[in-house]
Amino acid sequence: MVTSKTKVLLILTQGVLDRARVLAGQETIALKLPVSRQIVLRALIEVGLRRDNQPALLANVEGQAKAVRHQRSAGRRGGPRPWGWRRSRKADGG
Repeated sequence: MVTSKTKVLLILTQGVLDRARVLAGQETIALKLPVSRQIVLRALIEVGLRRDNQPALLANVEGQAKAVRHQRSAGRRGGPRPWGWRRSRKADGG
């Protein structure tokens, strides 16, 4: 187990969480030990980071990065604003 810990917020799709839940359930039955989604996700991250030169991993990273860029650029172009958003006074000229 890791001795130094850092908290991380991950935003995942419901589909990914569902797949992690299924895997956790399968491993709980196979190992006869409680396995949580957190354990599954932590293991997947650790194994994935060891496979830094695999084309599938690199393609997934590229797709994720492009999706984030697309969402951010859509926000800068004047996409829907979050509730309660207001333009600053400086932008109004006042």
